[in-house]
Amino acid sequence: MRKILLTGGHAGTTAMAVVDEILRKYGKDNVDVYWIGVRTAFEGSKVSSLESDFLFKLGVKSYFIHAGRLQRVFTRWTIPALLKLPVGFFQSLFILLRIRPQVVLSFGGFASFPVVFWSFFLGIPVVIHEQTAAAGRANLFGAFFAKEVAISRRESRRFFSSKKTVLVGNPVMTQIWDVPFKEEKSNPPVIYITGGSRGSVAINNAVLGIIESLLDRYYIIHQTGKLDFDRVKRERDLLSDFYKDRYEVYPVIDPMQVDGVYRRADIVVARAGANTVSEIMAVKRPSVLIPLPFSYLDEQTKNAKVAVDFGVAIILEQDSLTPKSLKEKVDYVDKNWKLFVSRCKDKESPDRNAAFTLVNLLEELAKKR
Repeated sequence: MRKILLTGGHAGTTAMAVVDEILRKYGKDNVDVYWIGVRTAFEGSKVSSLESDFLFKLGVKSYFIHAGRLQRVFTRWTIPALLKLPVGFFQSLFILLRIRPQVVLSFGGFASFPVVFWSFFLGIPVVIHEQTAAAGRANLFGAFFAKEVAISRRESRRFFSSKKTVLVGNPVMTQIWDVPFKEEKSNPPVIYITGGSRGSVAINNAVLGIIESLLDRYYIIHQTGKLDFDRVKRERDLLSDFYKDRYEVYPVIDPMQVDGVYRRADIVVARAGANTVSEIMAVKRPSVLIPLPFSYLDEQTKNAKVAVDFGVAIILEQDSLTPKSLKEKVDYVDKNWKLFVSRCKDKESPDRNAAFTLVNLLEELAKKR
């Protein structure tokens, strides 16, 4: 029986895409897949993480550790988070000794580093996967302990040793590849708005500031994040029946069902997380991307530029984000929709075979052990 361990402090959608490929390659009766991560999405919050909500649906055996998040801004949660660091290290060691996987795949994030660290000393080969066009802190620290570093974008190659770095792309859920290319917009055009699995208050605020104006022209599917869902839902409930009938609001959308949203969508408004960028390039939906301004090494801006270069997106900086500027960008994409789709229609996504390539890399390392 093969035993493959995945770990990360985020990247739930990427992990699910890899698990899907692992099960496709080996069959669910011939492999055990494990996950080590965190149960909550935010430090000091009870909001569950995407990984804890959905990985179990694929039969993944999950372990959740108390790994403190390293924070860039001092808050009342900073010291408690630091105190949890040694706890996470001991928990990771105990779980690794119990599972004894043949290979470990790390997606980065604060919860992954203790797993990568102990795997190295236990002689378990580690592959680090970097989803962004930059590099996360945990992956930068963990690269020393890894056998291979698999990157999604050539832009991040400069952060890692050339001797162990391989370009594979960013794994995307199989269902996403089945979403057909759109030749024509819906009537009314459908906008999918998402701040990522954790949501974005800044985007939600801008949307609510022009919600009736948007709904006059568009149909909206809005993923708000769990923390802001109740507030946005209350605002929706205050609208007239005409507007409510054109406005769907969800806290989180199951990654295994998001293909249905992309099938309907004509335009996407989103943060520029690695997975979102990969998905919009795969389905080729014209997009307005609003990079998270305080992401490490400004990784979201770099991600967004990948989509811009692909021809599928424009960027709206958060410093310039207002209800008015958002409406202007959305209307611009709507007006030039044909131009956007024509630019990317015949382009191949750089992530097409990423899951397949990454799982084969895991197999090769496991055999060498």
